[in-house]
Amino acid sequence: MRMLMLSAAMLLGFVMQGKADAPPRILSVVGEAQVATVPDMAVISLGVTHTDRRAGAAMDKVNADANALLEVLATLDVAPRDVQTDQLSVSPIWDNGNNGPRRITGFVARNAVSVRVRDLGRLSEIMDAALDAGSNDFNGLRFALQNPNPVEAEARAAAVKDAMSRAAGLAEAAGVALGPIITLSEQGGFRQPQMMMAARSEDMAIATGEVGVSASVAITFDLIP
Repeated sequence: MRMLMLSAAMLLGFVMQGKADAPPRILSVVGEAQVATVPDMAVISLGVTHTDRRAGAAMDKVNADANALLEVLATLDVAPRDVQTDQLSVSPIWDNGNNGPRRITGFVARNAVSVRVRDLGRLSEIMDAALDAGSNDFNGLRFALQNPNPVEAEARAAAVKDAMSRAAGLAEAAGVALGPIITLSEQGGFRQPQMMMAARSEDMAIATGEVGVSASVAITFDLIP
């Protein structure tokens, strides 16, 4: 009897050890979603560039026009917190002559700023005023959201629903049932401009389009046989 009980205990131990060594039954999926919304802010990149034979003279010209630009932006009620210098530089202009050594023939000075425009209805007015004030560099325009948090939350929730739907479909096809969630993580998101509509002012045509807020999540489920 004692030998029988010992054999049963050893057999139970082997079974439990086999279960412990078995790989976990899990299902990992990635859910994605994108929510499109109309932007309520624009960011324009503009500035002033001048050249001169002397570095100081080139920078003096830039400073004069840059100060005029900042004054105009202030008169248009653009808040100081919405204007930021991106670049302030002076660099030589080289002459790569074929019959002699390289030499400096002058200097180019630049002052570039980024301007947030929170009232899109005044975008054309602000851009026209900046150009009239002496800005001779226009390096781009992009649209954004002043408060992206609600749209990002909506995109994340939709991404989780997408992951749950994918997992349910895979589990059904495999003939297993979904258990509790083991891990849930956000994979990051990005905003992508989508040009879908245009608004024309008296001075220039501006396509505001939509801003697409994307989200991606990864979920790992336990599986029930």
